[in-house]
Amino acid sequence: MSSQIIEKIKDIKAKKNACILAHYYEEGEIQDIADHVGDSLYLAQVGQKSESPLILLAGVVFMAESVKILNPNKKVVVPTLEAGCSLVKESPYEAYLKWRLEHPQGIAVTYINSSAEVKAISDVIVTSSNAAKIIESIPKDRPILFGPDQNLGRYLSQKLNRPMILWPGACEVHVLFSSKKLFELTQEHPEAVVIAHPECDPSVLQYAHVIGSTSRLLEEVQKNPAKKFIIATETGILHQMKKSRPDVELIQAPTEGSCGCNNCPFMKLNTLENLLYALENEAPEIKLQPNLAQQAAISLERMMAITAGKPVSWPDHFQPWRETSTP
Repeated sequence: MSSQIIEKIKDIKAKKNACILAHYYEEGEIQDIADHVGDSLYLAQVGQKSESPLILLAGVVFMAESVKILNPNKKVVVPTLEAGCSLVKESPYEAYLKWRLEHPQGIAVTYINSSAEVKAISDVIVTSSNAAKIIESIPKDRPILFGPDQNLGRYLSQKLNRPMILWPGACEVHVLFSSKKLFELTQEHPEAVVIAHPECDPSVLQYAHVIGSTSRLLEEVQKNPAKKFIIATETGILHQMKKSRPDVELIQAPTEGSCGCNNCPFMKLNTLENLLYALENEAPEIKLQPNLAQQAAISLERMMAITAGKPVSWPDHFQPWRETSTP
């Protein structure tokens, strides 16, 4: 059945000249039919440059919003609008705006795991791949607000020795890794290289030999000659790791309890069936109010410029972009 759906997807994709983007956390069969597979930064970069009239993003909705903002003349669709993100839920616009207004002189550095509305009141967007580079570009005398993932913010603050005011949010998947069980696992496999995403709790990161973005962790498995790795991030990345290094043993870091909590429940809402539907019907489509998209583009474009090594200017203070409280 899945092979028939895959053939239909390939056929419609070719007829419509569509581009399929998939995140590393998707199921392997979805990654394998995508034109491009990567982390949030890579998908944003590819989506911005895509010349296809139809872009299907298999990931979570905020990623598709970012592509639409960066490439507004293209039609961007998703398999399901239910593919949200716990960090987006934990950083509602009204509360984030209030937080911003409390620190008008600060530079708001916002993780890409955020809504378009929150991006519209941010100074610059970051991913775990480029966050350090972007933070280092901010003048030393400017306070930094970092949200919505406090674990990523705390890790960057310590790594870069930059004080930050942190928004109290966290990824519901990465916080479930058990530091106690991870320690026990390292004792069982002392030769294993422990790699972890910075969204993990500090108690987990203390055991990691390498801390980095999803693409950085994949790179470590590809280039490190070690034969065994313990991986503290979402399970979807193991698909690419196995394809790159079929010779190594990959061990998923344990979570509390016995649940399969290593899976992002939102990413796994995307299926071959709803990918096919999205391509056939060109829906559900990502639509944003033009003024909202234009304002959110400022922080995303600033991210892209700094990532590419281009100079940027920073606002002197925070100025709400419209009088009404809701975009």
